Amino acid sequence: MSDLTRLSAADLASRIHAREVSAVEATEAHLEQIRAVDGTYNAFLHVGDEAALDAARDVDVALANGEAPASPLAGVPLALKDVFATADMPTTCASRMLEGWVPPYDATVTARLRAAGIPILGKTNMDEFAMGSSTENSAYGPTLNPWGENRIPGGSGGGSAAALAAFEAPLAIGTDTGGSIRQPAAMTATVGVKPTYGTVSRFGLVACASSLDQGGPCGRTVLDTAMLHEVIAGHDPRDSTSIDTPVRPVVRAAREGAAGSLKGVRVGVVKELHSGSYQDGVLSTFDAAVETLRGLGAEVIEVSCPHFTYALAAYYLILPSEVSSNLARFDAMRYGLRVDNDGTKSAEQIMAETRAAGFGAEVKRRVMIGTYALSAGYYDAYYGQALKVRTLIAQDFAKAYETVDVLVAPTSPFTAWKLGEKVDDPVAMYLSDLCTLPTNLAGHCAMSLPAGLAPEDGLPVGLQIMAPALADERLYRVGAAYEVARGEHPAAV
Repeated sequence: MSDLTRLSAADLASRIHAREVSAVEATEAHLEQIRAVDGTYNAFLHVGDEAALDAARDVDVALANGEAPASPLAGVPLALKDVFATADMPTTCASRMLEGWVPPYDATVTARLRAAGIPILGKTNMDEFAMGSSTENSAYGPTLNPWGENRIPGGSGGGSAAALAAFEAPLAIGTDTGGSIRQPAAMTATVGVKPTYGTVSRFGLVACASSLDQGGPCGRTVLDTAMLHEVIAGHDPRDSTSIDTPVRPVVRAAREGAAGSLKGVRVGVVKELHSGSYQDGVLSTFDAAVETLRGLGAEVIEVSCPHFTYALAAYYLILPSEVSSNLARFDAMRYGLRVDNDGTKSAEQIMAETRAAGFGAEVKRRVMIGTYALSAGYYDAYYGQALKVRTLIAQDFAKAYETVDVLVAPTSPFTAWKLGEKVDDPVAMYLSDLCTLPTNLAGHCAMSLPAGLAPEDGLPVGLQIMAPALADERLYRVGAAYEVARGEHPAAV
């Protein structure tokens, strides 16, 4: 393994911009690491060697000509979740339905990465159409966690998180619909942030649940993640849900947090997210992290958010309902898979057979649940009631933030479980999202960062920090302060 792959993105950028190392050398080092280890982990679905090296050469040429770097991360390579449109690589969403499909355009996030001079190493594995908590639902095989080769890396963005943990990339992009950035970050000892809904464009992000989906940055340090956050955030008129507001000063907040104390910061421990069927080592590690925050000068207060206990049920009605609507576009008529062996079938037969062949079991399960919840006679009883619970959860957050600046909780009730352990028990799988769902339902922001290793199995535990909408900088200030106080975290490999 090259020493370059062990550097933080911030350090690597500094060396590239000082011309101590070239962007091509940095990119090739990570491509070599992918070639060496990804046969084991299956973090990547597609690797774009030449395109990544071409982008790196462009950075080196610009620097040699005395031009300023296109961004603070210019030349630092990145892994992109395979749910963002890329005009030069397939975008499959880990589904047979889109196998081999190359979009005619780039997603806004993809375009911003290119404009920032960030070489895209390739597209990472995920649960099909971002539906899952373990990356076992990929049509192209599961991703394995570098912390234990028989362990899942979380989901749905397990490929991006595993690529970071295996030093295949210093930065990654994920999406978070109910915890798909934060939960994999927790299980791989990496950092992942779900930004405030509407602050990172969804244009070109293949939709799962449109009112919940949010792209976000992933890294191995809080500062690296903040730097990437500022690259991808910002208003986009092509996204009707995009908020026209300045990008939050998250890099400044991360630097301030790393340099100072948390005196005057009020931290709320959510009572409802600190009880139930949690793994003992998760709670003890989380409690130790809270004591670290207290030692930094933070005032720690227990707060109650009583409707959080209904978040799981509400989410698994809202999300499948939106999935049922969004995935109706995969109808075998316009693009993607088409099952029509002899040309004699009706459109209805082609559609039914294509969707049966193209979608995996979890996608079919959620489509059917959502279709039922939206059907005549059940809409008010299920979907309508879930929307009311969503409002109550948002009100719980609002009340809590009257007395505290941030909320904290474990990211997941469990550490990474064994491959196949929960794949036949959807409810057990869904419970791993228990702590992350409320933030998505409210549209707020949250971060997961490593808190240590659970004593009983030696696997990573995540500390989740939550903040109000458009207060993303609070995550980075508190997270960076905790990161410094915690000290260097063990690596998987």
